Amino acid sequence: MEILKVSSKSSPNSVAGAIAGVVRDYGCVEVQAVGAGATNQALKSIAVARGYLAPMGIDVVCVPAFTLIEIDGVERTAMKLIVEIR
Repeated sequence: MEILKVSSKSSPNSVAGAIAGVVRDYGCVEVQAVGAGATNQALKSIAVARGYLAPMGIDVVCVPAFTLIEIDGVERTAMKLIVEIR
């Protein structure tokens, strides 16, 4: 599954375009975010991506979960948002 990593400085519209593209090609994508700001941007991006995909008849849902990732040798907890076609 394709993984998109989002930061607090990510543009929701740009990430939404990436989400929509991956969902169109593969049917699902995993969006990862560490921290409140990044999670906020990721969720906004998913909402915008739903708008991009709806005119094509594609309805997506988001399944949130936690995952452990390693950043600079330190293990961190990240939000894992799985976006898939309903």
